[in-house]
Amino acid sequence: MIEHFFQCPYCWETISMLLDPSQSESYVEDCEVCCNPITITTVFEGGELASFTADSLEQ
Repeated sequence: MIEHFFQCPYCWETISMLLDPSQSESYVEDCEVCCNPITITTVFEGGELASFTADSLEQ
């Protein structure tokens, strides 16, 4: 597992998430600070994080 820090698109607090490098995926997870739903999209290449996005569902 890889710990990744990013800003919540709602409350702008820096939060962390554990990411599984064996899977590139898109899923929804709630912010641990404000509890709003965040769409997380990860892409791993060769076990390294190649792309990470955290978007609000309001887009």
